[in-house]
Amino acid sequence: MTSRSVTDAQAYCTALTKKSGSNFYYSFLFLPRKRRAAMYTVYAFCKEVDNAVDEPPAGSNPQEELHRWQTELDAAYRGTPTFPVTISLANHVRQLSIPQAYFDELIKGVEMDLAASRYASFQDLSLYCYRVASVVGLICLHIFGPTSPRAQDYAVDLGMAFQLTNILRDIGTDAAQGRIYLPQDDLMKFGCTDQAILQRQESTELHTLLHFEAARAHEYYAKAQAAFEALPARDRQALTVSEIMRAVYFRILQKIEEPGHQIFGPRARLATSRRLAVAAGVWLRSRFS
Repeated sequence: MTSRSVTDAQAYCTALTKKSGSNFYYSFLFLPRKRRAAMYTVYAFCKEVDNAVDEPPAGSNPQEELHRWQTELDAAYRGTPTFPVTISLANHVRQLSIPQAYFDELIKGVEMDLAASRYASFQDLSLYCYRVASVVGLICLHIFGPTSPRAQDYAVDLGMAFQLTNILRDIGTDAAQGRIYLPQDDLMKFGCTDQAILQRQESTELHTLLHFEAARAHEYYAKAQAAFEALPARDRQALTVSEIMRAVYFRILQKIEEPGHQIFGPRARLATSRRLAVAAGVWLRSRFS
């Protein structure tokens, strides 16, 4: 890879991340330039792999698309990538010593969406959440730079909390694709049915279930906070960006829990100005704590 191709590849990843409008994007702005570039690249890789299944190119086979990404990932770790994202990724994983196993797990997680559209229990769902979210947190640790082993607990628990928040926020969107991530045994426990969700039927039972699952997400946020508070000051400082993410996503969960929230209505979100304010508040507290 030439320096020019790496530069172009990084520009591609940066543009893709900015275009996404993701909640994560605003937290990346608080990273030093080189670490921010690495986060843009990791985000771009995650986004493109996810799109291979959720928004596959016209006429493509999602399974084959994932196989192409796995092949490119292998090439990145050999130093012979050809896609813009993997060219940039190869540069960062070499500098930051990010294990390939994390990216392998991510692809396996996305692949689960091709094999399953329901999860019998929370234990089954947990594997999916770990693969598509917690391993991303473990990747981020290599970018942010904490050294304590306890930081891994923080990353795993926070990833679980984020993914559970996403699931609750996107019940309607997922239903439109025929997917229901809420555990089947929980649906049965609260008297909800797949058909009611697929037909976008609001009900007292479904709202009760939503609050039950939200409480589970709160448990993971609390576990992540406890792990964070147990870290040495230097590591807490290194994790400022992930704390910004936590603050933003926690507020989205709170919006989902509001009495007037419509499960099948507009997607719960924070305005850009609000996200920036939350990010700035967390950053300032981290600087002066």
